[in-house]
Parts: sequence; structure tokens; C-alpha cells
Amino acid sequence: MIGGAAIAALGTTLWFATRPPPLTVQGEVSADRVDISPRVSGRVARLAADTGDRVARGTVLVELESPQLVAALAAAQAALGVARADLDRVNSTRAETITARRADLASAEADVTLYQDNYGRQAQLIRSGNTPQARLDEAARNLEAAVRKRESAEAALHLAVTGASPEERALAAAQVKQAEAALRQRSVDVEELVVRAPMDGQITTRVAEPGENFSAGAPLFSMVDIAHPWFTFNLREDLLTGLAVGDGFRVTVPALKSAELPVRVTTINVQGQYATWRATRATGDFDLRTFEVRAVPAEPVEGLRPGMSAIWVRQGH
Repeated sequence: MIGGAAIAALGTTLWFATRPPPLTVQGEVSADRVDISPRVSGRVARLAADTGDRVARGTVLVELESPQLVAALAAAQAALGVARADLDRVNSTRAETITARRADLASAEADVTLYQDNYGRQAQLIRSGNTPQARLDEAARNLEAAVRKRESAEAALHLAVTGASPEERALAAAQVKQAEAALRQRSVDVEELVVRAPMDGQITTRVAEPGENFSAGAPLFSMVDIAHPWFTFNLREDLLTGLAVGDGFRVTVPALKSAELPVRVTTINVQGQYATWRATRATGDFDLRTFEVRAVPAEPVEGLRPGMSAIWVRQGH
């Protein structure tokens, strides 16, 4: 009995002696970070936020001014007015114009009647030999000219009534659409002079100063989403054994009085660089890659902020 207990104690001692020591990994708290830049160039007219402010998505951060964009918007509005007026002109004809064309047609028809009568008289006279052939030829030419004039008046009246051709109408309509698109673009440009927060978070950096000019894409603010932090740890690939996405473990955060927090693994992703540890020629092993292990708190943690250290003690790695 005593011998069995001694053997059990010896086995336990050997198990603890041969068991690998816990692996202590230091990581840090991270969060989504956004650099906020304007889409258009402008001068800072008003600052509505400062470093440390917590803002909601859509909150105005800064207002820019740009006389060039405002002038371009006015020009686009005027161009649209011109295009719409031209479309109205193409699609309509003044009543006075139609009346004038009807009068021209009536005059042309009267001329045709007059020259028809004259031609008939000259034809009778030529049969009786009381007029020369030249008079008949002249009457025929006058009648032909009157008929052509009537045809021209009929065409002018038809054009006045029907208006422009389908091609002209389509061109005028297309020019209106083009002007509307240009106006929308200018309107969007002017709206972009007001820069808003793209997400809920806290302003961590303010670059913008009143009166300063900024080009499109130049950073004005930086902000972080402190409501959704995560923990990130870097592990050599030979230390990943037994770890999978969805696993849970506990981490210690010194900044929170060494509180132990339950977390869940969401990402195991290879890093772009190699680990600092290198294999030697004597072993014949290969270089080992470094992987990022990302985990999120199992529940919201008050006071957890990006940049805080986190300690993960991994047993039996």
C-alpha cells in the first residue's frame, strides 16, 4: 500500500517535471482606426470636433469652404436652365409662326390660281393666232414658279406645325440629361465640403486648423472605434498547436487592475514577415512564420482601450 502511494507520488512528480512550462504571450488591445479626409479641396471654415471627443456616425466634424466649387455649382445650374430652354424651343413652335406660314401658303395658292387663269387665256389666244408663242411660254414659266412656291409654303407650314425632327429632339433631351448629371456632380462636391464622422468612435488626432487649406485626401482627423476592441497576439507557427478559431481563453489586462477577461479567437492569420527566431544549419529545420491571433472579449469591458497590454498564459502549449 505504501509502495503504491510512493509510485503514484513519483509518477505525479515526473509528470509535473516533464510537463512544458506555461507559455506567456504579451499582446495588446487594438481597434478599428480611421483617418478622415475630405473628398474635395477647401479651406477650414469651422471646426466642430476636437481630440478626445466621442462622436456618433454622421456628426459634423469640420466645414470647409471653396468659392471655386460654389461658382461651378452656379454655372452648372445655369447650364441646365439653358439646356431645358433649348428643349422647350425644339419641342414647340410659336403660334405667330404657324399663322405666318399659313398666310404664306394662302398667298402662294392665290398666285397659282392667278397664273393658271393667265396661262389659260394665253393658250386660247395662241390657238386663234392673236398672241405670240413667247407670251404662252412666259405664262407657263410663271405658273410653274407659282406651283413650286406653293409647295415650299406647304413644307414650311408642315415644319412649323410638327416642329423639330426626332434627331433634334433627342439631341436636346440628351443635353438636358448631361446638364442634370453635371449639376448633381457639382452639388455632391459642395456637400462634401461638410465632413462627417464615418462611424461611432473617439477623435484621437486633429490635424485641421481654422483657415488652413487642405487638398482632397489629406487627413483632417483620426478616430478609433473604442466600442469594439479586440486583442492581438503574435505567435510562432510551432506554438499554434491545438488552437483554432472559436476557442476561448482568458487574458490579463494590467491597466484594468490585472483583471482576467474571457475572450474568443476570431482570426488566425499569417503575418507578412518572418519570426525573429531562426533555425540553424545544424538542425536542418526551416524558418518559422509568425501568425497573428486575434480574439474579442466575450462580453463588453468597461475601460478597455486600444494600446493597453494584455497577457495570455497558455497552458500545455
